[in-house]
Amino acid sequence: MNHESSASQAAFEQRRVYVGVRMTLIYSIVYAGFVVLSVFRPAWMGARAVFGLNLASAYGLGLILLAVLFALIYNHLCRTQNSGRSSHSP
Repeated sequence: MNHESSASQAAFEQRRVYVGVRMTLIYSIVYAGFVVLSVFRPAWMGARAVFGLNLASAYGLGLILLAVLFALIYNHLCRTQNSGRSSHSP
């Protein structure tokens, strides 16, 4: 493995970490909102929100969908470094 390839791999790994940490922070903030509402405004969680669901159910489903969306985005952004390249190209 040459120096250019190793530097490229290190940059790719750093990007993966950057994306993963940012997504985790965003998800944690959204999840903290769910917890705060559940603890400090439990009556709000029973209110009707969307599609006839109460806020607790809608928020919970939203958290699940957000996690799946983030997983798909992460997978797309952090595919292997050499995707789309021939293994024999320089």
